[in-house]
Amino acid sequence: MPKVTKEDALLYHSKGRHGKIEVIPTKPYCTQFDLSLAYTPGVAYPCLEIEKTPEDAYNYTAKGNLVAVISNGTAVLGLGDIGAMAGKPVMEGKGLLFKVFADVDVFDIEVNEKDPVKLIEFCRQIAPTFGGINLEDIKSPECFEVETALKKILDIPVFHDDQHGTAIISAAGLLNSLEITDRKIENLKMVVCGAGAAAISCSRLYVSLGVRKENIVMCDSKGVINKKRKDLNIYKQEFITGRDLDTLQQALIGADLFLGLSTACIMTQEMLASMAKNPIIFAMANPNPEISFEDAMATRDDMIFATGRSDYPNQINNVLGFPFIFRGALDVRASTINEEMKLAASKALAALAKEPVPYSVLKAYNIEKLSFGKEYIIPKPLDPRLISCVAPAVAKAAMDSGVAKYPISDWEVYKKSLDKRISEHIKKVGNCNDVE
Repeated sequence: MPKVTKEDALLYHSKGRHGKIEVIPTKPYCTQFDLSLAYTPGVAYPCLEIEKTPEDAYNYTAKGNLVAVISNGTAVLGLGDIGAMAGKPVMEGKGLLFKVFADVDVFDIEVNEKDPVKLIEFCRQIAPTFGGINLEDIKSPECFEVETALKKILDIPVFHDDQHGTAIISAAGLLNSLEITDRKIENLKMVVCGAGAAAISCSRLYVSLGVRKENIVMCDSKGVINKKRKDLNIYKQEFITGRDLDTLQQALIGADLFLGLSTACIMTQEMLASMAKNPIIFAMANPNPEISFEDAMATRDDMIFATGRSDYPNQINNVLGFPFIFRGALDVRASTINEEMKLAASKALAALAKEPVPYSVLKAYNIEKLSFGKEYIIPKPLDPRLISCVAPAVAKAAMDSGVAKYPISDWEVYKKSLDKRISEHIKKVGNCNDVE
């Protein structure tokens, strides 16, 4: 893949119609009668039906396929607190990914508000417009407060992708890494480098999978989160270790898993060498991991190595999750995205990585062969099977856990409808090279 330059990126965003997304009509509009149905006087009839039965908004409006991507720009990618407006290209990009991977429509909403209480109230007020809310790039610990409050007061899915997306995708990679290295999850010794939203959410989900909390050592910029520390917020306190450790270097001796969600180059080759046999390294700092692929490979060859980058094996990419998680949640009108749905997504992704890889995926990545193993623990983002694999798993988990309002009865028909939805969308937009 050619290296992305500043010039290329700015031209991509500014050429032709500025930005990356647009709103298009879905009903006829070419005659006066069409316009009379779309607006006045015809539009009054669905309005009155919704007034009588609010749930009819899903029948007469786009609500059921519409997600709000909401950010205050306080933790944008690896850029930090750059503000709501500067974060808008990321939110538009999120909208593009929702649409092309799962045919979910998005309004991106950038909010100039850092007060979590006011941000919660803003989201509550606009919620009637949407079938779901994807919170994005809100800094920790405020992101926990915002998501928790909204999940309590709203009856639509609310999902902070920076937390749960990374957790779900990496959990899939963890399940397969455990199988490849012949480990039992309850015996896994895990070191977490970073203590922000993603690190805490990953750790929580791994515990749900079976990792023992006493086997987790979490580090922040000041060192190990232990009983000596008096500067810990309530979220970090959840992962205080009882072991007498102070530094990342000490924590990594004999560890099985390094989960990096921090900063570049914080892990040395000596630290990697001190880990257990066949270590699992998830170095996910962006754009540069906690230890470079080159340094890691020069240190030992018995590891499984994953990053957030597309130019190395095992990219842990959130696009493997959020489009399909929302697709499944929206299709059964789920009132939330719960732990059962997250775990179902992780397990579906892990299972898909064990299936034979179709030729279309090999061609898309210009590779001749790809099969389950150390360099392929999670599916590739351009795998066309993702939507019919993950979305049904999430939808079924929603039904089984009692949060689905619109259950699915025929799963084969549903899976075919998902594939058809994407193929029809591709036909509408035509060849990617034709898009201005």
